[in-house]
Amino acid sequence: MKKRENMDIRLEDVLEMKKKHPCGDSRFTVKRTGMDFRLQCLGCGREFLIPRVKAEKNIKKVFREGVQVDV
Repeated sequence: MKKRENMDIRLEDVLEMKKKHPCGDSRFTVKRTGMDFRLQCLGCGREFLIPRVKAEKNIKKVFREGVQVDV
């Protein structure tokens, strides 16, 4: 089995995900990294924890300081 490398996700990055939050927005701010990500929805402000592996599978785009970053 091939080991995947972790993506370069940093605090305060904005992630655009493939799946939307129940409020309808698909953009989230990274509040904590590690084995889990703490993400905050930019639509409603709710924070939640999601396992790193699950989050990395669902990332569509990463924005750092307003500029899109290649991942």
